[in-house]
Amino acid sequence: MSDRNDTSRVTLRFEGIRGTVAASGIHTMRYGGNTACVFLRCGPHTVILDAGTGIVPLGWRMAAMGTPIDADIILSHFHMDHTCGMPFFAPLFNPENRFRIWGFGHPEGETTRSILSNHFCPPYEPFTPADFLSHPEFHDFHPHDTFELHPGLMVHTLPLNHPNGACGFRIEYAGRKICYLSDTEHTPGAPDARIINFCKDADIFIYDAMFTDAEFPNFIGWGHSTWQEACRLAQACGAKRTALFHLRPARDDDENDLIDRLAGEAAPGTIVAREGLEIEL
Repeated sequence: MSDRNDTSRVTLRFEGIRGTVAASGIHTMRYGGNTACVFLRCGPHTVILDAGTGIVPLGWRMAAMGTPIDADIILSHFHMDHTCGMPFFAPLFNPENRFRIWGFGHPEGETTRSILSNHFCPPYEPFTPADFLSHPEFHDFHPHDTFELHPGLMVHTLPLNHPNGACGFRIEYAGRKICYLSDTEHTPGAPDARIINFCKDADIFIYDAMFTDAEFPNFIGWGHSTWQEACRLAQACGAKRTALFHLRPARDDDENDLIDRLAGEAAPGTIVAREGLEIEL
């Protein structure tokens, strides 16, 4: 994790890289099996993108540091693979910590607080977000909104093509652009100009690579994309680096090794995201 005193340093770490459901076992050990979570350190500021199962071991490490935590958690949407780790994120239960939890508001009038309270309550869980001893603040945003987490730390949002809705983020800090588009479905042969413009010249482009182009026709309507489309978009937007994310839970390490090689050849600077991989931008 980055030095808190370096105000211009930006690092990210992949905490969970799978989609839909966690995938444990000997065949997923190299890339990891936890669902979506990315840790960002922007100078002195901590930002966590999504709260899948990957946020749980992140919480253990953060709690072990023994210092008060001040952080923002931004949720791309409320599907369980992006939120299910939140009740088990240990720092939320420390009254010395401070969190702001951001989610997009729904037209039905639901809020981030109400949606999570309906997710995490008896009989599904023995407690609710009201029991978080850190007393997090809850904030709502809408697709296309831009908001400032701290001076100079901006979040831009983009609606994505996903069942029940989802948002992509472009986080800008100290001249860097981190683009995170975890769950979106593309139209074959029609690159999404919105995404290309939104992610232009990204320092890192994190994109939904759930399927391959060959698999994709069997999953139209599921709200996910392919590693080949990630490469096409990365080249179109001029991304400096690309990380294939939201990996199919059934895909084993050997298959991901092959995709990692093929994607790197198709779009230099492209990798398959791995749990624990830390990148300095």
